[in-house]
Amino acid sequence: MQEIDWDIRREGRAWEDGEAEDRWQLTPEKFEMMDGRLFLDEEQRLLLLGLLLENVGADAAVRLGDPNVWHAAVAGLPR
Repeated sequence: MQEIDWDIRREGRAWEDGEAEDRWQLTPEKFEMMDGRLFLDEEQRLLLLGLLLENVGADAAVRLGDPNVWHAAVAGLPR
């Protein structure tokens, strides 16, 4: 996956003038689904997730789904 300097914060944010166009260039050309998964590969899915997380923030993301899953994911991070 290409190296991107994500700026994901607890609260979502709008992209600033100097980064908005660069971020827009990362978006997939079109949404597609194959075998029940969005996009053809994991890299495209992760790119879209990073873009969305910058815009909506981590606080909104962790309110989706089971909190125990989020706690387990954070506990599994390397130290």
